[in-house]
Amino acid sequence: MSQLVVAGAMCRCSFGATPCPLVVLPTNRVMAGGPPAATIMDHKPIVNLATFGLCRSPANPIVAAATAAALGVLTPMPCIPVTTAPWIPGSPTVLIGNMPALNSSSKLLCNWGGVIQVDFPGQVTVSVP
Repeated sequence: MSQLVVAGAMCRCSFGATPCPLVVLPTNRVMAGGPPAATIMDHKPIVNLATFGLCRSPANPIVAAATAAALGVLTPMPCIPVTTAPWIPGSPTVLIGNMPALNSSSKLLCNWGGVIQVDFPGQVTVSVP
């Protein structure tokens, strides 16, 4: 079983340089071990995921432009995640506000090719399938 993800969980992008905390707004009024519990819909850039430091994805237009200016040498640029789809798959049986709960084995895809995963769920007492 996976752990339920809550506000303050640490996430990592495969193309990012640093981890990023997950921000969960308390709109669903469900707490787990203190902080608000997350759902698969907590994927919005800047609102839920701020930045992963520098992006190294060649699919990111800013990185591609900087790399071209550096004559082909990969040049990381500031990360602004572009996550248009929800986390997948989420918990199949636990719903929070009619949405699947976010578990620690879920993944989030960035439009620039990065795979975002949960390194630490923010709590260790509540497990979900």
